[in-house]
Amino acid sequence: MKVGAILIGLILAIGGTAVGGSAEAAKKLPDGLKVTDSVVGKGAEAKLGSRITVHYRGTFKDGKEFDSSLKEGKPITFELAEGRLIKGWTMGIPGMKVGGKRKLFVPWKLAYGERGTPDGTIPPKSDLVFEVELIRVE
Repeated sequence: MKVGAILIGLILAIGGTAVGGSAEAAKKLPDGLKVTDSVVGKGAEAKLGSRITVHYRGTFKDGKEFDSSLKEGKPITFELAEGRLIKGWTMGIPGMKVGGKRKLFVPWKLAYGERGTPDGTIPPKSDLVFEVELIRVE
């Protein structure tokens, strides 16, 4: 009975990740960053130095949204470069492929740090969650 239940669980797990290129395996990266791919893309791969276009949604751990490109329906384009973005993005986006969707669980040290944002939108020491969809890599 247990073997049957385990086998069914494995079949469901394998089937769930194979259909439509979706996956839900969480990866823990250095400094506490966690990434989860809900959809694995099949296009060009984002690398440091790439110019990329993404849709994103940023929330606090409690789910309260603080920013989103989806509100205006306009994705953003930028260079994926250290020093221009929070470290959580420069560490968590490389490796994504066009068409992919990834959730980044960013600890405060890899986000806006001890100070938060100058306008106060993000308070000091705030852990953040970003949902990112990679649209284009140049």
